[in-house]
Amino acid sequence: MDRDKILIVDDEEGIRTQLSWALSGEYDLLQADTAARALSLMKSESPGLVLLDLALSTSQAEPDGLELLGTLLEIDPFLKVIMVTGHDEKPNALEAIQKGAYDFYAKPIDLEEIKIIVKRALYIQKLEKENQQLTEEIEHRYQFEEIIGTSEKMAQIYKTVSRVAPTDATVLVVGESGTGKELIARAIHRLSQRSTEPFITINCGAIPPNLLESELFGHEKGAFTDAHVQRKGRFEMAEGGTIFLDEIGELSLPLQVKILRFLQEKEIERVGGRESITIDARVLAATNKSLLDEVKQKTFREDLYYRLSVITINLPPLRERGQDILLLARTFLKRFGTEHHKSKLAFAAAAEKALLAYPWPGNVRELENKVKRAVILSLTNKITPYDLGLEPESGGKRLTLQQVREQAESQHIQEALHRHQGNITNAAKELGVSRTTLYDILEKYKIKKEPD
Repeated sequence: MDRDKILIVDDEEGIRTQLSWALSGEYDLLQADTAARALSLMKSESPGLVLLDLALSTSQAEPDGLELLGTLLEIDPFLKVIMVTGHDEKPNALEAIQKGAYDFYAKPIDLEEIKIIVKRALYIQKLEKENQQLTEEIEHRYQFEEIIGTSEKMAQIYKTVSRVAPTDATVLVVGESGTGKELIARAIHRLSQRSTEPFITINCGAIPPNLLESELFGHEKGAFTDAHVQRKGRFEMAEGGTIFLDEIGELSLPLQVKILRFLQEKEIERVGGRESITIDARVLAATNKSLLDEVKQKTFREDLYYRLSVITINLPPLRERGQDILLLARTFLKRFGTEHHKSKLAFAAAAEKALLAYPWPGNVRELENKVKRAVILSLTNKITPYDLGLEPESGGKRLTLQQVREQAESQHIQEALHRHQGNITNAAKELGVSRTTLYDILEKYKIKKEPD
């Protein structure tokens, strides 16, 4: 079994020798007395952990200990760096923690203690790598087309989609706003024999009724004032493929008649035209309304409803999908973390609890937006309920006055840091405390800031 590699970076030969003697029995050790040598070994040997002297002596052309820390973590985000410091270097050591160091240790070195810190750091690193691999496996294993979920309700939907997709049956997808109705429609199209042909979408509720007919069926030149040229509609654009009518419950009764005619005869007429045009296109539709209720209220045609709902797929709201909430949240976190160059982000335990407790009235779309917000606003590697805009679940217990004060103080400090883009000096001035005091408070509440 391969042993973990550790890189010791210190300009004092005695420290390097001492650490090498203590750790050589369990690990493969590398040594560097300069930043340049450390970077060379980092790139060629890929150690899992670095013991780095915070007060590393450098020339003007080389980075100091803090600067080297940032460069090392850019090379390998999973790298664990333990800063070795003097007793008078606590503020700098705390700054190193803010920049991503795993821990710091003050000289003189207690060899038994440093062994424990190293062992735990490598254990944490292993867990993080396994979690990353698991996330990637989950994305492949539990992704149906572009739809992610492992709940029983979603598994049944996947089966239905797989069975109906190869046919030409009309499908009605029903679900609250933000549940992913269009994703289902796209999955049906991609799994069908029409997958190489166009997939055309139109939101029937987003276009004024007086313009919607022309959008759907096209118009002839001169059909109305602004009709200067002949124009094809969405149905003609979908020739050979699929047309997806989103929010079909918003259609006016006259347009419902025209849709019904197409479903029955596969023919349309352009606005202002007199000739029937035959079109080969499959119709998929979606709604967040109860069309049966609309039928009872005479606002939706019963015959059209039964034509559309040959197969009906009912999408569950996110609040009924259990652990899918966390699966989706982690997927969004990885995506937005990559986009915003924050690849080391993870959810704190309180954040995961808040995600599961929240009712998600806006469903998957709301979850996606909240995670994106958290990635942008987070000043630490741990996403908190505050970052998500969610209150942590109290479990019905009333907070003590001390807990209320601590929560208020922690939130106030995080807001100040955010206003000053993580600048400790400016935040301390606004808060009326010294930099040293603010560092102590950050440590107390485990608030870690990252530089821009």
